Amino acid sequence: MIGSRGPRTPGRSPAQAASIDRVFHALGDATRRAILERVSEGPVSVSSLARPLNVTLAAVVQHVQVLEKSGLVHTTKVGRVRTCKMETKGLSVAEQWIGARRSLWERRFDRLGDLLAEDEK
Repeated sequence: MIGSRGPRTPGRSPAQAASIDRVFHALGDATRRAILERVSEGPVSVSSLARPLNVTLAAVVQHVQVLEKSGLVHTTKVGRVRTCKMETKGLSVAEQWIGARRSLWERRFDRLGDLLAEDEK
């Protein structure tokens, strides 16, 4: 079914579909993937994230907000320093979605292999 947010994934609630959309939207940007790579090494301040990226601090803050809404990072603020750390919830959402598709296609290819083996007999 196609709704206002695009095709609806069968067997998924609108909330689950929105969660999947947010994760893949976040991962679809090279700058956000670079931020995620850096954060995966350990907690890091937003200002430290901005230095090697050649983007403004305001742009990095916006990217971090997208990553946080998708469940890929979590931020805490102490004084004037906002620190980002990796959050596994978003990765789990993507992993489950990809795993379901992988499982489906593996079963289909197994059935195809069985059919081709029967034809050879």
